[in-house]
Amino acid sequence: MKTIDLMSDTVTLPTQAMRDAIYNADFGDDVFGEDPSTNRLEEMAARLMGKESALLVSSGTMGNLISLLTHCSRGDEIILGDQAHIFYYEVGGMSALGGILPHTVTNQPDGTMNLDDIETAIRGDNIHFPRTRLICLENTHNRCNGIPLTPEYTASVIKLAGKSGLKVHLDGARIFNAAVALDVPVTELTRGSDSVSFCLSKGLSAPIGSLVCGSCDFISEARRIRKTLGGGMRQTGVIAAAGIIAVEEMTKRLSEDHKNARVLAEGIAEISGLHVEPESVRTNIVFFDLVSDRLQDITFEAELEKRRIRLLKLGPSHFRAVTHYGIDTGDIETTLRALREIMS
Repeated sequence: MKTIDLMSDTVTLPTQAMRDAIYNADFGDDVFGEDPSTNRLEEMAARLMGKESALLVSSGTMGNLISLLTHCSRGDEIILGDQAHIFYYEVGGMSALGGILPHTVTNQPDGTMNLDDIETAIRGDNIHFPRTRLICLENTHNRCNGIPLTPEYTASVIKLAGKSGLKVHLDGARIFNAAVALDVPVTELTRGSDSVSFCLSKGLSAPIGSLVCGSCDFISEARRIRKTLGGGMRQTGVIAAAGIIAVEEMTKRLSEDHKNARVLAEGIAEISGLHVEPESVRTNIVFFDLVSDRLQDITFEAELEKRRIRLLKLGPSHFRAVTHYGIDTGDIETTLRALREIMS
């Protein structure tokens, strides 16, 4: 019996084309800039993001950390949302390893931060204050229903940052999902940002890897910091070969995941004892709540486990389901049928 794994879009497995590409990849030492597959992937990534250069790193967390360490010095402050992945899920790396202070601003339900709140958070020139250096955005926004940030909103934040002499980093782990949902080129979402990171393993089926993109000078310094963090790898063609397939092919099918997520949300909305807002589902992430007085979390989870359905529990009676490559319409129907059985 198949396990229907909706915990995350990081559980995707490499396609056969990726496996073949890995097997047939040309290899070289990437620390010396000699891995041809990695060089090709970095050139592709920079072009897709509308940036001068790019750097392959092992994970999205490393990509974000390298970006922050490149932009900021110890004692500097960054502004970011209180629900941001960088703040919530990245082990406080900015502070632990970079001495960087996070200044959180309330994320609105659509993943944005109010411009007035951002402006208020920017420190004045005062010896008592840390220096504000950077504003961080996240697109799509994981903890805010996977909602994409529009080009207009992103441009307004970049304009505000420019007025105050600040840089902008875009955590674009799922930036291709945002572009598909908004039906715009990715460059419309990255234009004007000083750096952007995106994942190859979230929904794009590559087994590992992320890219950091920015100016040539920025990436040159980021490469040095990657080495400092122990992220200088050798024959990275085994990663890059799958990443090339991810970017060239897997970005073209993300609309399927969005459709499946919407069908799942609409089906959950019809089940008594579960609560979801289908209109908030714009990409591949569905949040819903168990609101039944008759069923406890532990029983709900146990019943799902019996049926080999995996969800991510984020809090008391609060769950997340993420659609991805490997989850088809039949799996969505099976999941909804199981939820109806459990709740009845």
